[in-house]
Amino acid sequence: MSGFRILEKIEATNATARAEEAHGPFKAFPSGLHDHLRPFFADITEEVARAIRTEIPEYARPTDDTYMQVVHRGVEHALQGFLERMAKPDTDWEPVKATYQRIGRGEADEGRSLDAFQSALRLGARVTWRRINALVDADLLPRHVLAAFGEALFLHLDEMAAATTAGYTEARLHAAGELQQRRTRLIDLLIVDPPASVAAITDLAHTAQWPVPRSLAVVVIDHGAQAGAAQPPIVPPEFLARFDMRPAVLVVPDPEGPGRARAVAGALQGLRAVMGPSVALQEGARSLRWATEALALARRGVLPDTEMVRCRDHLATLMLFRDEALVEAMADRHLRPLDTIRLPQRERLAETLLSWLECGHNASEVAARLAVHPQTVRYRMRQLDELFGDRLHDPTTQFEMQLALRALKLRRAARAR
Repeated sequence: MSGFRILEKIEATNATARAEEAHGPFKAFPSGLHDHLRPFFADITEEVARAIRTEIPEYARPTDDTYMQVVHRGVEHALQGFLERMAKPDTDWEPVKATYQRIGRGEADEGRSLDAFQSALRLGARVTWRRINALVDADLLPRHVLAAFGEALFLHLDEMAAATTAGYTEARLHAAGELQQRRTRLIDLLIVDPPASVAAITDLAHTAQWPVPRSLAVVVIDHGAQAGAAQPPIVPPEFLARFDMRPAVLVVPDPEGPGRARAVAGALQGLRAVMGPSVALQEGARSLRWATEALALARRGVLPDTEMVRCRDHLATLMLFRDEALVEAMADRHLRPLDTIRLPQRERLAETLLSWLECGHNASEVAARLAVHPQTVRYRMRQLDELFGDRLHDPTTQFEMQLALRALKLRRAARAR
């Protein structure tokens, strides 16, 4: 016999054993016992329904006759099903299980927990067990069937509870999946370019259960850093997240609100991420674009290698590196005289020139910044004056020199890192 057939045979044997185990307590009943008990079950049904209405607050709706009829029918269905299993121990449980799975799905669709329903099941079993014991005490039922009845009753209860839980869990997972799909579509709508209308965003946000903010920021997460994590980070429910994108994206509502930056940093701890600027609801594409550009600069080492970079703290750098060819042209036009100087001295002169421009031409401040003597600064400035002549004193040229020198300094720092 092949291994596959052996496995089939084992599984069939196990299935048979499980079925025998499920039907066992019901097969232990004397023949005709269900007919003997049936007349008592109408009163038991009434007592169970009454106990559920009075002892479980979620079912206490004295003015709602329709709802009480539903409760009564539910109790009657459960007890009649029990009697049917007593009459026919080999009855197929699957159709009955499907009924309780539907009940579980209904509870989930109504937004209720299963606590009340499970309490009702347990209460119904207690009341039924008490009434059956009373029949035994009154010599209306043989005592030797009591143990089998109890085992069968609580087996029936467990199976109803398990089926209801399965249906409930299935519905909740389905609802969570649908909600996540809506939130995924909402992220796409928030970052689309050209932008979607505010009305379209608001409508989808309502179905995605996302309160519409006045502003938002898009955070991009380095996929290289994320790949090293075992699981995607857990983020606050008010954030929208897509970790199936590269780079991963997080939409932060009202990013300037108190504690928002800390919440983002805490959720993404250990991952390199960049927060784009705060923008209006329909301008998420702009926040995403800036954050993506800043992430590329962070990877190169141009921006600080910290876990959370905020675009608003590096606007000048973002502007400089938006078109590096343009900066190259600016440097070629205004800094070419430095190319005639040997490399080590060239870098010292470039550093001194940038500090001189940033410090308002104050040699003492330049010396303090560079940790050199003021006389050294003046000596270098005389060299620069010889190289650049009158251009060194033209305001427009000074501004463009400063931009080009700043970009060169950031590049050198990135290469050094």
